[in-house]
Amino acid sequence: MNTNNNRVPQLGYLNLANGSAILYQLNPAQLIEAAIKRNEGILSDSGALAIDTGAFTGRSPKDRFIVDDHISHDNVWWGPVNFKFDGARFNSLFKKMTRYLAQKEIFVRDSCACANADYHIDIRVVTETAYQNLFVHHLFIRPKVANPEGQPEWTIIAAPGFSADPETDGTRQKNFTIISLSKKTILIGGTGYTGEIKKAIFTVLNFTLAHDKQVLPMHCAANTGANGDTSIFFGLSGTGKTTLSADPERHLIGDDEHGWSDHSIFNFEGGCYAKCSGLTAEKEPQIFRAIQYGALLENINFTPGTRTVNFDNIDKTENTRVAYPLSNVNNAVIPSVGASPKNIFFLTADAFGILPPISKLTAEQAMYHFISGYTAKVAGTETGVTEPKLTFSACFGEAFLPLHPVAYANLLGKKITDNQVNVWLVNTGWTGGAYGTGQRIKLSYTRAMISAAINGKLDHVKYHRHPIFKTMMPATCPNVPNDVLDPKNTWKSENEYEENANRLAQAFNNNFSKYLNDDTVNLLAAGPAAIQAV
Repeated sequence: MNTNNNRVPQLGYLNLANGSAILYQLNPAQLIEAAIKRNEGILSDSGALAIDTGAFTGRSPKDRFIVDDHISHDNVWWGPVNFKFDGARFNSLFKKMTRYLAQKEIFVRDSCACANADYHIDIRVVTETAYQNLFVHHLFIRPKVANPEGQPEWTIIAAPGFSADPETDGTRQKNFTIISLSKKTILIGGTGYTGEIKKAIFTVLNFTLAHDKQVLPMHCAANTGANGDTSIFFGLSGTGKTTLSADPERHLIGDDEHGWSDHSIFNFEGGCYAKCSGLTAEKEPQIFRAIQYGALLENINFTPGTRTVNFDNIDKTENTRVAYPLSNVNNAVIPSVGASPKNIFFLTADAFGILPPISKLTAEQAMYHFISGYTAKVAGTETGVTEPKLTFSACFGEAFLPLHPVAYANLLGKKITDNQVNVWLVNTGWTGGAYGTGQRIKLSYTRAMISAAINGKLDHVKYHRHPIFKTMMPATCPNVPNDVLDPKNTWKSENEYEENANRLAQAFNNNFSKYLNDDTVNLLAAGPAAIQAV
């Protein structure tokens, strides 16, 4: 296969130019053709390329490392999220990987991150497979003109066929993602899961933007209305971040990673990486329509005897995904930049049925809940989970935070106050009891509440204070029954509700104790307070 216009990028610094067949900046059609010829995947009836990512169908957070160097040593939040890696071993592993790729056909793509030109970074990605390169084409921002002669600011090398030797290489097991902030290089090996590529750059931006630029990096979706009003949606996997931001009445800025500068919200990416378990055209029409020719489907199953995807079949993994460029979304904002937000939504799928379906937060409560990053996993979404399981992930993305969570919370609090932003806690989970007893809050109700908040229809209604979580619950909301708005009213027993609410409140405060310091002690009063059941 010919390289793109026979241009070969300058890869001498990778020691690859002499032996590798370098396929540079191929377009999606060429990448799909290459993937099929190499038996990496097959076409679905929509024209999307369907591939399996191998043994890993999700990220492996315990195998992500940051090199301990002069930049990271005193600044990174070392501990259970960020693991140190020796610089000499990084250099050795780099040489091993480049030797491994030196005699192979490899795919090279120049991309960039950050839609706001003031914070733009150039990225060169070297992949062993065509499908990984297609993913990079979709998820990163595509430059108008590639520059093969230039040397990018950041380089990613992704080789799923290369396995580390933990004993000699210093990794935990054969797969790894290693970030060097000083060399501006990321090594990914032993895993074909594409999400490792995107989240590695997200981690980099979480460090450089917050530490160096005082820009708040966010694991959130964002959209904007006809009047230019921006809303952002924080939430962990399964809380509805992608679904609720894909609003046909509004324009999508992005579905996952953004920065908040002094005057704007901007997307880090050029595409979307949406979960598609249970996807239907009725529930999520924008995502469903985006799965067209060129999209990348990961770990899906077909209806037997056809090339039609069965989105309800999650035998391979619950974490089935689809990657596509923002141009596949009819109402996407390109370039992906919006004004500072008017509304922030913290989404949580509370499987215990305790939190209100929507409630308003003060700036201090917003910082408390941001540091908490609460949701709950339910049976069937993860191996071994048979009942609701509490999950706290600081800043709704703890796995990607190189700095201490309080650094991000302080940035958020300042921006909320400076911009007079409305902040809402939205429960997309259960009501009337916990998972197995209660019911999932109707998506139509959640959409109605978010629409009401954005359009100012909750500005002048009566509010009631939740007795334990202290958030303010609207008494009425258009197109939502009043009884639904106060979760206590949906339970058969008020005492049982309060007992469970007290239990959840205690879990919140136990978790928050990990982050107590001089900067956060004042936020304790913004957290929940248990009361005695009547």
